[in-house]
Amino acid sequence: MGWMYDEIYPFAMRTYQQLQQLLNVPVFRERDIWMVLPSEQLRTAFNTKTTSGAARQYTQPADTSFWDAWLHQPYGAAIVKGATVLLHNLLPAWRSYLQERQLLREERLDTDHLQISAQGVNYKGISARALIFCEGAQTVANPWFGPHIPYLLNKGEVLKVHVPGLITENIIKRSITLVPQEKEVFWVGSTFAWDYPDELPTPEKRAYLEEGLRQLLKVPYTVQEQQAGIRPSGKDRRPIMGLHPACPALGMFNGLGTKGCSLAPYMADMLSRHLLEGLPLLPETDIRRYFNG
Repeated sequence: MGWMYDEIYPFAMRTYQQLQQLLNVPVFRERDIWMVLPSEQLRTAFNTKTTSGAARQYTQPADTSFWDAWLHQPYGAAIVKGATVLLHNLLPAWRSYLQERQLLREERLDTDHLQISAQGVNYKGISARALIFCEGAQTVANPWFGPHIPYLLNKGEVLKVHVPGLITENIIKRSITLVPQEKEVFWVGSTFAWDYPDELPTPEKRAYLEEGLRQLLKVPYTVQEQQAGIRPSGKDRRPIMGLHPACPALGMFNGLGTKGCSLAPYMADMLSRHLLEGLPLLPETDIRRYFNG
């Protein structure tokens, strides 16, 4: 299981279910992950890891005959409990919610209009105790934080594919992951690239993902779309948040990486309590770790 899974996952689930009720759109969907084991060695390691301790409540053996007509699974499979956040529903609904209440200004921050003092910040008539930057990969260009934080930006690419006849609510995972979007349509991903000239999709990563599909699927498929994006991960793979030690009117909430949807609710709550109630941040997430050296 991942870092702090027993705390982070239940908190995320509750938060997205509350947003679902608030916004009246589907936001959170619990799904099983059908984990196709790629080798005998990994099957042994997986079974050893998941048949004891807390992991047992999240995993169970899988009957491979269920998907035998569709999937190559000579080393068996397992079922892992999981979920997906329906960002295509959540983001536009949340944007509309904020717009209706005049809580969202859609503009690029103009630092010429940003006034910073010991009491807080002022920007075009808006006064606040602090300004929190949530800039994702663009943080590397932030003049207050960029020079201090060693980001490991990486580029990821995905395919959108149509698999005729394959209908499931489950996520299917081997070397690549199939996440159902609609009937017979899946996102397939993802890749990593540490060195890249731009943010555009590449033929090389498409070939890699399609090779993964051929190793997994026994049936034909059609690629409908390819997308690419940049992930903002910190050097130690932990969230980065808190106030600038030398300029406490400015703060950051970033570095959530590939697990952003699961980490964001818990970490945002922690940062809010830190700002409003003075509760300490986890040392491994506190931005001060980059300023103490």
